[in-house]
Amino acid sequence: MAPESTTLTTRVESGSPYQLEKSQVLKASAALLQHIKSESKRKALESNTRSLLPASDESTDEIDAVESEPVWLVLTTKKHVVDKKRLKPGKIPLPHSLHKSTSSTICLITADPQRAFKDTIAHPSFPVTLASQITRVIGLEKLGKRYKSFESRRQLLSEHDVFLADDRIITRLPKLLGKIFYGGSKRPVPVNLQPYKPKGDVASTIPKDSGKKLVASPILVTKEVETAISCAQIHLTPSTTTSVRVGFSTFTAQQITENVDAVVEGMVKKFVSKGWRNIRSIHIKGPNTMALPLWLASELWQEEDDVLEDEEAKAALELASQQGRKRKGQAEEVEAPQKKAKQTKRVEDLDLSAEMAERRAKLRQQKKEAKAEVDGDVERKKQPKKLDPDTGKVRVKTKKVKAILASA
Repeated sequence: MAPESTTLTTRVESGSPYQLEKSQVLKASAALLQHIKSESKRKALESNTRSLLPASDESTDEIDAVESEPVWLVLTTKKHVVDKKRLKPGKIPLPHSLHKSTSSTICLITADPQRAFKDTIAHPSFPVTLASQITRVIGLEKLGKRYKSFESRRQLLSEHDVFLADDRIITRLPKLLGKIFYGGSKRPVPVNLQPYKPKGDVASTIPKDSGKKLVASPILVTKEVETAISCAQIHLTPSTTTSVRVGFSTFTAQQITENVDAVVEGMVKKFVSKGWRNIRSIHIKGPNTMALPLWLASELWQEEDDVLEDEEAKAALELASQQGRKRKGQAEEVEAPQKKAKQTKRVEDLDLSAEMAERRAKLRQQKKEAKAEVDGDVERKKQPKKLDPDTGKVRVKTKKVKAILASA
């Protein structure tokens, strides 16, 4: 007997099918949070170590931020979202901020000179609570000089919870910060720290050779920083899958649901071309859990023109096979001269080895003959020399005697 099929997602009863079902999102969020909490309890019971320090009410947010696990929204499209990788992430406002703790520290990376930005944060009109969270303001030049080594960058990463960067220099940071920043979840978030300039306002434009940069007023900087903290970062790559962090395991199911709705709506309007027609599926998951489906597309194509008829599909397959055979023939044509060249080189190597062997044999023969001649000269030298009977001395032939003997 065949097993009964179960539906993974539920559609809305009225209106357009291209929208999320709130009950489905709430149900999936509650199930995911319950699973994450049960797994964390099981791991805590299995481990033999526990914290000896009691948790106080003042540090509850900090402990939750450390111990909680992130919740991710995975959006899959039918076609690539962008054609190239973007270094500047996008931002979508969330109803429930991911950095709501007042104990989280912020590092602000600014354009040079940094003194103007420090004076803006120290201004009396700047909120005291937000100013206490911004523990470091560093300029681009000092960042490049002070944090060159991997250890210094890792220490900077561990000292702060959030990194904000001036929108004018955000594309220059990957070279200065390295993969330790851009491989995790603490990528710098761009903020616009320039003052508001109406269109056509030439008087507020600063010359490039002036050495100064305008800084926004404390009110505008406060608004930009608070917006950046409460937004979800969208890192787009040339692929069909985009992951966005929408909350933590300490959130309620209702908070996760509201953040998911905001992210999906923002992605459809701002970043996904052709909106819902280009979305294939939407899932929600934890760092070590299975993905729970929230919405699945009924068709796998984006436009009707993307679907081929039977004859067109056969023609496309035939064309693909012909191109494959053509590429294979081209590869064989390229390989044939290479094989012939290898064979020719092998024959030349064999001829050269035979010639060298012949030379070595000839050289050995010459050495043998030379050695025989040397041995014969030694034996002749060892023979006793003839004495002159008249004088009793060794007979020595002079040049004149040799010439007379030769002429005779």
